[in-house]
Amino acid sequence: MKLKVMQTKNLKSLFFLAMMALFISCGKQVVFSKYYTFNDNEWPAKEKAVFDLEITDTQSLNNVSLMVRHADSYPYNNIFLFVKTVYPDGKTTNDTMEVILSNQKGEWLGSGAGDIFDFKVPIKKNVRFPLAGKYHFEFEQGMRVDPLPLVMDFGFEIEKSK
Repeated sequence: MKLKVMQTKNLKSLFFLAMMALFISCGKQVVFSKYYTFNDNEWPAKEKAVFDLEITDTQSLNNVSLMVRHADSYPYNNIFLFVKTVYPDGKTTNDTMEVILSNQKGEWLGSGAGDIFDFKVPIKKNVRFPLAGKYHFEFEQGMRVDPLPLVMDFGFEIEKSK
């Protein structure tokens, strides 16, 4: 009887490890992922979250996401951003975007741990980078308050599309 219980536990452990390996191997391939951390959990209007990355693959499709880590007591349901992109050939584009952080009921859209919430929002899906080389991305908060309180980190991530 004792041997049968041990064999069952071993089979369960083996099954669990096999499932974990399957999930890990099926995960998305991250091309770039980085957070910019703000001092004193405040994002000053003139402080830019800057991300530089080298792109070599111009054929694959990619998904681009932004990540915002904020406190539960963040006083707004959104954040406006000014975005500057510098391409490898020196061409520059500027854009303004709004990231909605809560639903109409005021519930945070991200996942929370204690009083800190992480929210990953896809902003572009299935995009190709047109040129190989160094890309430069700058994100500046565009809210009317300076500094923007209770924002701890801002992240930028690129994953290969499935």
